Amino acid sequence: MNLTISGHHLDVTPALREYVLTKLERITRHFDQVVDINVLLSVEKLKEKERRQKAEVTIHVKGKDIFAEQAHEDLYAAIDQLMDKLDRQVVRHKDKLQDHHHTSVKRIDASAA
Repeated sequence: MNLTISGHHLDVTPALREYVLTKLERITRHFDQVVDINVLLSVEKLKEKERRQKAEVTIHVKGKDIFAEQAHEDLYAAIDQLMDKLDRQVVRHKDKLQDHHHTSVKRIDASAA
């Protein structure tokens, strides 16, 4: 698995990198066929009082790219919300990959019971 964590208008500190890695463990626990993960952490300077922290993740799995982004005033809160979104998308993708066709259950006659 290739992992890239980069920052835009932001230095990615070791603590921030470790926080992202611990949150990504939840994704890889649900779905282990992840090929590539790109994380982009950025700060948007709209006005002096309105500094928005933004986190984006692109996950490349076999046959599909999954993208999620989240913005918040606090970067750690943005990462938390982003991983929740991403977790739901990965679980949904995993459910689609699984075969849900089951053989029908044979009915038991009422007289036999």
